Amino acid sequence: MTGSSVASIARFAFSRWAKAATVVGVPLALAVLELFHPHVRDPTELSRQSLPTWLLVHYLQIALFPLAALSLGLLTAGLSGPMVVLSRIALFVFAVDFVAFDTAAGVTTGVLVEAAQNAGALAAWQAPLLTVWNHPIIGGMGSPLLAVVGTTAWLVGALASAFTLRRAGASWGLVALLGVSALGLAVFRTHAWPGGPLSFGALALAAAWGQWGGAAQHSGGGR
Repeated sequence: MTGSSVASIARFAFSRWAKAATVVGVPLALAVLELFHPHVRDPTELSRQSLPTWLLVHYLQIALFPLAALSLGLLTAGLSGPMVVLSRIALFVFAVDFVAFDTAAGVTTGVLVEAAQNAGALAAWQAPLLTVWNHPIIGGMGSPLLAVVGTTAWLVGALASAFTLRRAGASWGLVALLGVSALGLAVFRTHAWPGGPLSFGALALAAAWGQWGGAAQHSGGGR
């Protein structure tokens, strides 16, 4: 075997490993992270003990949300058609939207709470904190616009991907997992437990199935 052949095999193995790490590892990491997402009715409930966890979760989500969208997009790599295009557009919207949502409702409120606690004047900061938290677009309570848009985009992206993969010959098991992933955020209306772990955990299982189990082997255009 020539040196170039060995190098080609190594590159192929690495690319397969890198893809598997992305499509399986990223949503799995996000699903586990969401198990630690604190549940609060408003940010003033964050204590000095829970605030570091809140901030860490939201900082990590800024990277993991768009990477999860990439993970889902890679499941239909090599396929084509209008549903693939729809999925790509929806996943792009989800990635951009949820980074903005996470930054505003998560990181910004966490940083403000931290400053208020350090100043020993949490009550004095309550009004501006709740102004951000209850904002109809960027807030973290109720159904703010960014949350609705992002959740809908994930729903559309996952369902369009499931439809595309089924038409390409993927098993019903994989398609069902993508259906669960699509509905988790929408049904539970939260990316904390149980919505986030359910959506992203189901995606990780679907991706693992596609890598090592029952997905059809496909390349080139879709049907």
